[in-house]
Amino acid sequence: TGNAMKALSVKQPWANLIASGEKTIETRTWSTSYRGELLIVSSKQPSIPPAGKALAIVQLVKCRPMKKADEDAARCSYYSGAYAWVFKDIRAITPFPVRGYPGLYDVEYPERD
Repeated sequence: TGNAMKALSVKQPWANLIASGEKTIETRTWSTSYRGELLIVSSKQPSIPPAGKALAIVQLVKCRPMKKADEDAARCSYYSGAYAWVFKDIRAITPFPVRGYPGLYDVEYPERD
């Protein structure tokens, strides 16, 4: 049996960019007070492999309003009302299927890699 872990669904190709360590900030229109381990799950749409699977574990260390200076790390342009979710210690994992949900949700994580 695994442990429950908070998860966040991310559309492709951004989920792959997070897993590879190239994208260290995810932007959302909402904030969270949660800090700690977060499972990055690739959305099923668009269908870019590996769709519908958990790809990486990150440490969510900050959640703050996005700045223009975040564009490179976020791999997107600044937009009004955006929050920057700042990731550290990004670790790609062996992908496994996960059903995604909006917002943060709990996933049973199998044995650790």
